[in-house]
Amino acid sequence: MLLQLSLLTLVLLSPVSADNFYQDAAVTFGDQRAQIQDGGRLLTLSLDKISGSGFQSKNEYLFGRFDMQLKLVPGNSAGTVTTFYLSSQGAGHDEIDFEFLGNSSGQPYTVHTNVYSQGKGNKEQQFRLWFDPTSSFHTYSIVWNSQRIIFLVDNIPIRVFNNHEALGVAYPKNQAMRVYASLWNADDWATQGGRVKTDWSMAPFTASYRNFNTNACVWSAATSTSSCGGSKTESVNNDETWQTQQLNANGRNRIRWVQQKYMIYNYCADANRFSQGFSPECKRSRF
Repeated sequence: MLLQLSLLTLVLLSPVSADNFYQDAAVTFGDQRAQIQDGGRLLTLSLDKISGSGFQSKNEYLFGRFDMQLKLVPGNSAGTVTTFYLSSQGAGHDEIDFEFLGNSSGQPYTVHTNVYSQGKGNKEQQFRLWFDPTSSFHTYSIVWNSQRIIFLVDNIPIRVFNNHEALGVAYPKNQAMRVYASLWNADDWATQGGRVKTDWSMAPFTASYRNFNTNACVWSAATSTSSCGGSKTESVNNDETWQTQQLNANGRNRIRWVQQKYMIYNYCADANRFSQGFSPECKRSRF
């Protein structure tokens, strides 16, 4: 019996997705513009003037670590948006965003991050990258637990959003979310505020995804339970590293380096936009 319980625990706490898009993902729009290739190890999304494309995870999750390797649209990607994010559904949805805003040839991508809780966002931070994200694959990760959300690029933290419910700030913790990815046209705002439009002579635009891995609590809507045990916020009850992950001294040094050199927008510093005052979490430690 002890052996059976140990094996069951190992199954529940192991990564629930093992890099197979046939097994783990479903195309949501774009028809043949979304292509699963290389035996399920690679998924490409394309955008033309008629439509973009996208996919979602087959599972829903309530907390976890989510890793995806992306190679973004090369060349003149102005007007395009490539995404990797978590989201629930409905007007009061929760969402955790990586969005990659294209630019003219030779100009850097903008990495746009945001957190929504109960349908409200306005928590944007934006960054440049310190490498060319179109020449090779790089890993983008979201760690989501009951205390904080950590955004990482090649395992380097670029942003932390802490749970400040005690200050009256909503935090996404009660709604299960799927993983989503998409490539779409947003030339009304994506590049230099919409001043640079999509050059459709460059279409089709293509972004590539691989190594989709999750180490997470799978949520069952049918039974309202998590694979990590319990229900809703009680589901965090094992010793998986991501469940309590926070930044150590090295992580704090790395995030300072990123934010000092590569952050280009922070909602907590935009006094023109938030003239009535910043959100309460802006007065607390960023890490």
